[in-house]
Amino acid sequence: MTTDHATAADGTRLYLRLEGPPTGPALVLANSLGTDLHLWDAVLDNLPRGLRVLRYDMRGHGRSEVPPAPYAMGTLVSDAATVLDHAEITDSTFIGLSIGGMVAQGLAVKRPDLVRALVLSNTAAKIGTPTLWQRRIDAIRTGGLASIADDVMARWFSPSFRKGPDLAAWRARFLETPEEGYLGCCAAIAGTDFYTPTAALRLPTLGLAGSDDGATPADLVRETVDLIPGSRFQILRRTGHLPCVEAPNAYAQALTTFLTETGQLP
Repeated sequence: MTTDHATAADGTRLYLRLEGPPTGPALVLANSLGTDLHLWDAVLDNLPRGLRVLRYDMRGHGRSEVPPAPYAMGTLVSDAATVLDHAEITDSTFIGLSIGGMVAQGLAVKRPDLVRALVLSNTAAKIGTPTLWQRRIDAIRTGGLASIADDVMARWFSPSFRKGPDLAAWRARFLETPEEGYLGCCAAIAGTDFYTPTAALRLPTLGLAGSDDGATPADLVRETVDLIPGSRFQILRRTGHLPCVEAPNAYAQALTTFLTETGQLP
């Protein structure tokens, strides 16, 4: 395993982690709002060996630097390109969850040389409205992340998960997110509508949704995935916005099947 930093165009240092053989099929994973690259830990434990796996922390999250808010989606897309170029990865299967899925769509449009196939997980071409995001930004400016934490957990996880012992740890992780980074990414989501560019994409695409997702409901995910001809859509039952946490085995199996279908695995 190699850890490193790539430097974005504006000087922001982006933390990345690279695992697997240099010649393995490239898999790139982009985290959701309020998480970091550890979002994927349990899934990676269940994937086939031999993959070249790149994870990174979105700006303002995890071990990446936290420039002042607001951020633009174009900047986040450029960050992803910077990370892949730094790792010398092209022709990847890019997996993005929530805001990471928006970045995936933008990267596939801007740098098709970097993306062979897409997995759009719990995401959409447009999420919410500018008014909704501004209300969230205002609430955080007033009361901090703690003021929205319970609502976020309700959107992130299914009812059964919220009754279990692991919820407290994920709530704590959420509260460790740098506030400025969270606000910056909220602004990026608020300003993004990818319906037209995503509808122009022509590459293998898998859409994944959670049946109990309170942030990006399954029908919203399906609507976006259906913009891309030939795409496939799958619902992971009894999971919320982070199915990679609630059902890592099923999530990894869906990825493995897709990698096989697209020729990345034998």
